[in-house]
Amino acid sequence: MANKQLVILLRFEKEKEQQRAQELQTAEQAYQDNLSRLSSIGDFRLEYMKKVQQRSLEGIDSATYGHYHAFINKLDNASGQIEIAIKQAQALAQQCKQQWLLQHQKVKAVELLLSKQQQKLALIAAKKEQKMFDEIATQQFVRRHY
Repeated sequence: MANKQLVILLRFEKEKEQQRAQELQTAEQAYQDNLSRLSSIGDFRLEYMKKVQQRSLEGIDSATYGHYHAFINKLDNASGQIEIAIKQAQALAQQCKQQWLLQHQKVKAVELLLSKQQQKLALIAAKKEQKMFDEIATQQFVRRHY
C-alpha cells in the first residue's frame, strides 16, 4: 500500500519538477530576449549616430539636429528601460532556478525513499521464499526418515 502511495507521490513531484523546469526555461528566454533587444537598440543607436555625424558634416539646420538629438534620447531611454527589464528577468530566472532545484531535490528524495521501500519489499519476499523452501526441505526430510 505504501509503495503505491510513493509511486503516486513521485509522479506528482515529477510533474511539479517539469512545471518548474518550464517556468525556468520561459524566464531564461525572456532574459535572452531582453539582452537581444538591448543589443539591437545599441546597434541601431550606433548606426543612427554615424548617420547624424555624416549629415552634420554635410550641414544640417539646428531644428533637424534637435530632432536627431531627441530621437537619440528616446533610444537612450529605451535602453534604460530594457536594462531594468534585464535585471528583473535575471532575478526571475534565478528565482525560478532555485525553485526548480528545490523541486528536483524533492524528486530525488522520493525516488530514494521508493528505492528503499522496494528493497525492503524484495527482502521480505526473499525471506518468505526461503522460508517456503526450508519448509519443503523439512517436510521431505521428515517423509524420508519415517
